[in-house]
Amino acid sequence: MACYLDISLTISPDLPHWPGSPLTELTRRRDMARGDSVNDSVLTCGVHTGTHVDAPLHFLADGADVTRLSLAVLIGPAVVATLPEVKAITARDLEALNLPPDTQRLLLRTRNSEDWQRGDRTFRPDFVALTTDAAHWIVARGIQLIGIDYLSIQRFRDNPETHIALLQAGIVIVEGLNLTGIEPGDYELICLPLKLAGAEGAPARAVLRR
Repeated sequence: MACYLDISLTISPDLPHWPGSPLTELTRRRDMARGDSVNDSVLTCGVHTGTHVDAPLHFLADGADVTRLSLAVLIGPAVVATLPEVKAITARDLEALNLPPDTQRLLLRTRNSEDWQRGDRTFRPDFVALTTDAAHWIVARGIQLIGIDYLSIQRFRDNPETHIALLQAGIVIVEGLNLTGIEPGDYELICLPLKLAGAEGAPARAVLRR
């Protein structure tokens, strides 16, 4: 029987959210405890809540929305690599990983995952993310999907060039992964965002299989 590792965050009001983004609310519209015949809930949240995927439309005015992302990219062999000591991920850090030359999907586990393990409920503006030169390195290497274990692939106060470089190259960005306890190595990634017409991103369920 296949063993699947869930690397998705649980969406709830307790989950840290990006400053200025809407809070997550799950409201019972109909409730059996109040005498209704069914339970029926309404979810309110941003499309960049928790584990989510960015489509080109996020930063490119004429970019593709999330419905046009390729399943062939979202599903397939992936490498999990660890960078536990860095404060920002540079091109030099990525080069030092000595990735297999055919790497198409790269998931980066940093000290960010410790925040998920502790159950932190507040946003951490000092989270680890890519510098712009790291984004250009990923483009040059022909990587098709890049994942990070916090809510953004770029640092909190950086300009959007990191996102733009990746999205212009058609690279799928997966943010908000929970890589707690995931050992470095080769896996199969299955990452399926909600199919939201016209949306620049969408929450996703992401799992790994050895």
